[in-house]
Amino acid sequence: MHRYFLELCFVGTAYHGWQIQDNAKAVQGEVNKALSTVLQTDCFVTGAGRTDTGVHAMQMFCHFDAEINESDADKLIYQLNSVIPSDIAFKSVVRVKDDANARFDASSRSYLYQIVQQKDPFLINKAWYYPFKINLELMNEACDILKSYRNFASFSKSGSDVKTDICDLKHALWTKNGGIILFNISADRFLRNMVRAIVGTMVEIGRGKMDLAEFRKVIESSDRSKAGFSVPPCGLYLKSISYPYELIPLNNV
Repeated sequence: MHRYFLELCFVGTAYHGWQIQDNAKAVQGEVNKALSTVLQTDCFVTGAGRTDTGVHAMQMFCHFDAEINESDADKLIYQLNSVIPSDIAFKSVVRVKDDANARFDASSRSYLYQIVQQKDPFLINKAWYYPFKINLELMNEACDILKSYRNFASFSKSGSDVKTDICDLKHALWTKNGGIILFNISADRFLRNMVRAIVGTMVEIGRGKMDLAEFRKVIESSDRSKAGFSVPPCGLYLKSISYPYELIPLNNV
C-alpha cells in the first residue's frame, strides 16, 4: 500500500463544493466512487482544501492510499476519466511519501475571480456579470493595503470554526484581459468565504462606495459585518496549489 496524489480539475456548478456532505452532491464523493470503481476496492481521498458550492477548480490535489500498477499510470487516468462525470477531469497521479498530506503539506494556494461587464452567454456560471464601471487602479491600491495585514477575520464567514484568522498573503492584483476583469490572489491558506468577501469589498471601493481609509478600518475591525458583500461563487476558481517538494507525474500528462 502506497500513498499517491491525484491532480484534477472541475467545473463546480453542479456540486455542493468539494467535501462530502449528507444529501448533497460533492466532488469528493464522485472522486471516491471513480477510484473505488476502477481499483475495485473502497478508496477515500483527502483533498487539499474545500471549495464552496458552485466554485470551480483549475487545479486540485487529493491523496489516497492504494496498490496501483505505476508503470500503467496513463491507463489509470484514462479509466478514471471514463467513469467520472464530464465536469470533472483527472490530470495526473504522483507517488509521494507515505506521510505526505495533500491538505497540510500545501505551501500556497492561488485563486482567480472573473468579472464580465458585458453579458456573455458563453460565460454563464463561469464569471460574475457585473455591468457597472469600477476603478481598477483604486482597487489595486486596496490590494497594497490588504498585503500589509495578516489577520483577515473581517473576510471570514461568520461562525467558522477555524483556529486562527492569520494568513500569509503573497499576492493580490486586479487586471483586465479584453472584456474580462481578473482578480488573482495567493496565500499560504485562506479562510472560508475569504476571497469572495474580499472581492465584494473591493468592488465597493471601485464603485466609490468605500474609501481606502474605511477599508483599513474594516480590516482592523475583525468584524465580518463591516466588510462588503460576498460575490457569487460562479466567478471563483481555485487556480493552483503549491507544495514544498516536487511532484513528478507517473503518467504522461
